[in-house]
Amino acid sequence: MGVSVKPAARRNARQFALQAIYSWQLSKENVADIEEQFLTAEKYDEEEHHANEPKLQTPETDVAYFRDLFSGVALNHMKLDGKMRPYLSRPLQDLDQMELALLRMSIYEMMNRDDVPYKVVINEAIELAKVFAAEDSHKFVNGVLDKAAPTLRKK
Repeated sequence: MGVSVKPAARRNARQFALQAIYSWQLSKENVADIEEQFLTAEKYDEEEHHANEPKLQTPETDVAYFRDLFSGVALNHMKLDGKMRPYLSRPLQDLDQMELALLRMSIYEMMNRDDVPYKVVINEAIELAKVFAAEDSHKFVNGVLDKAAPTLRKK
């Protein structure tokens, strides 16, 4: 029997990967440098954050999954953009940077992570959009991913 990964650990990995992708898109910094910042960051000062917030370097986060999502998106962003373009209701350059990061990550996950059901990918993307993106972004993200899912992966 394989090692089981807790859903919360994957959820935390997605959250950190989304933030790293967003940072990379805006800063154009080296992917390895951004990854290192996330892996070594001491961002969780108790005065600024709740004690129960996820930390990247803990058992509550699947670090390997974070690395796969972040590096996979960074290395394949042009291909991912091409895959999502037919399902967008507006030009790619008009997307909010958080929406773009979230769609890239979700498209990557659908294409490359057969171990994760597509419905889980969509649901996680919707939940992340509700937290990190503009007010109604979750509806847009849901629509794009729902239309893209059949061509990216068999249901």
